[in-house]
Amino acid sequence: MTGFTLDIGRIMQLLPHRYPLLLVDRIEDVVPGESAVGIKNVTFNEPHFQGHFPNAPIMPGVLIVEAMAQTAAALVIETLGAEAEGKLVYFMTIEQARFRRQVVPGDQLRMHVQKTRARSRVWKFDGVAYVGDAVATEASFSAMIADK
Repeated sequence: MTGFTLDIGRIMQLLPHRYPLLLVDRIEDVVPGESAVGIKNVTFNEPHFQGHFPNAPIMPGVLIVEAMAQTAAALVIETLGAEAEGKLVYFMTIEQARFRRQVVPGDQLRMHVQKTRARSRVWKFDGVAYVGDAVATEASFSAMIADK
C-alpha cells in the first residue's frame, strides 16, 4: 500500500527535534494510523562521527533506533491531526533491539515503522531499518503522546 510523502518542512512542523538530533530527512509511504518509511541520509558531517569512531565512523545504534522513533512520532502526530500538533511523543519502551549491520557515512537508512497497537495516548510500533536490501536494525518500541 503506497501513501503520501512528508518533506523536511512538514517533519519540522510535526517534531520539535532540530539539528543535530533531527534524524529524519523525509518520510515516504505514509499510511495514516498504520505505517511509514523514514529516510535518513547518513553523512560524515554529523557530530557523532567525531567520536564514534574517528578512524572507522559508525552511526551509533541508539541513534538508529531514535530515527525510527522519530519516524513513528511524525506518523502519530500526522495521523491525529490538528488536535495533536504541538504535543510531544515520548519513548516508553524499547524492546528486542537487534543491530545486524553497521551504518556508515554515505549510507541511506530506510526506516520502516508499523503500528502494532494504539490505545488512548500510547502507541506501539515494530521498526526495521534497512541500508539497501540489508537489515541494519530491528526494534519494537512504544511511545506516549503528552502535552509539552
